[in-house]
Amino acid sequence: MTLQTDVLPPRWLDLFARDHLAHSLILGGGVVLHALNIFISTTILPSIVRDIGGLDYYAWSTTLFVVASIVSAALTSRLKSALGARNAYLVALGLFALGTILCGAAGNIAFLNFGRTIQGAGGGLLYALAYTVIRSVFPERLWAIAIGLITMMFGVSTLLGPALGGYFAEIGQWRMAFFALLPVVLAIAVLSVAKLSGTKTEDEHAAPIPALQLALLIGIVLSVSLASAQPDRLTVLAATGGSLLLAAAACWIETRSRGRLLPRGALNPLSELGALYLCVAFLLIGMQPETFIPFFLQSLFGQSPLVAGYIGALMALGWTVGSMVSAGFTGARARRTILQGALLSFFGLLIQLLLLPSGGGSPGALAAVCLGLALVGFGIGFCWPHLTTQIYKTSPAGETDLAAGAITTVQMFATAFGAALAGLTVNAAGLVEPGGVEGISAAAFWMCLLFLLAPALAGLCALQFLKHNAQRETD
Repeated sequence: MTLQTDVLPPRWLDLFARDHLAHSLILGGGVVLHALNIFISTTILPSIVRDIGGLDYYAWSTTLFVVASIVSAALTSRLKSALGARNAYLVALGLFALGTILCGAAGNIAFLNFGRTIQGAGGGLLYALAYTVIRSVFPERLWAIAIGLITMMFGVSTLLGPALGGYFAEIGQWRMAFFALLPVVLAIAVLSVAKLSGTKTEDEHAAPIPALQLALLIGIVLSVSLASAQPDRLTVLAATGGSLLLAAAACWIETRSRGRLLPRGALNPLSELGALYLCVAFLLIGMQPETFIPFFLQSLFGQSPLVAGYIGALMALGWTVGSMVSAGFTGARARRTILQGALLSFFGLLIQLLLLPSGGGSPGALAAVCLGLALVGFGIGFCWPHLTTQIYKTSPAGETDLAAGAITTVQMFATAFGAALAGLTVNAAGLVEPGGVEGISAAAFWMCLLFLLAPALAGLCALQFLKHNAQRETD
């Protein structure tokens, strides 16, 4: 019997050889910092709103964080070109540190969300810089493994983030959960100064900034977020109509602008590239109920902040495991994971719909909820390496870098929009008014039902891609 050894890349240890260790620590550390903050914040948010108020604006913490991340990620390549990798990292770390200090000092939800916005700008830069800097600090044979390292760092954060957030929440010191990140910021800054290049590349800096498209995308997210604060029927209809108009305007400008967010053909949903980007968007939207999972687990299942935080992180942990399982797949087997991943995520959300709203103390029900959460993330991670690879392969000639950067932009926009939509849904369904167990249960039900559509639509996009791929192979 021959042991299969290609499931995990065989050269990942090369990232930690003497020549590459510092760069791996900088890139991986920046991603850990960004991801840790996400999971810590999700875990401690219930404690924060109990302390300083602002339940109506619960989802804004995530929405504003990711909106700022969208903008900064879209500008990352220009920042690196203008300042060099070293100074770009220092700007990112400086913004992140400032936002973290403001969050820790917040006395009301508005001040907290202002800090989260600045944190998001720094975090988005750290995340996007990891992808941007890979090509300049690692040899080509290690690029794919380095991208795998980024995914693995999110897995590490799913273990550490809820533990730190839950610990500080349970001892009544949620502010210290933010301040605990600052030593990590300092360590990465020292390594960046010592090991990263300050070389600038002015050509990239001269590329037009897609400012109008970014502004319209942010407008979509903010219109849904604003509606979530007062979700009567008229407001919801206005937010829906406004979002559709803004989306149409963004697409119209994107097709006519020199400075684009997406490669050519990405706006055609019937094309291979368009179907793949839509698949990215729908899969990420389908993951956004995780924003409210710790709250529902504490309110409906009576779980502690620490336990609820860990359970809420199962989606992200499942993503990491799924990526590791499928990383060595090739050919048709790899392409099929795009459809299979969407189906796995669909069934994971279906489990949430059936069990999360009912709550209770049954260990079996809680275990099934945990399985469903992990399945949602596992499905996304299972197809993620091959979904992104297919985008590289189907992007127009000369636009590979734009296509790669657009993955991060689409990913972050979908996350922000999904978080805002989750906030609108739960508030409209009765999370705050009437509130109580009945209102919270109704909010959980309608949230799960609505978001079940996202992986279903991702599955349809995957079928469209596979159809195109089969036709090309036949020709």
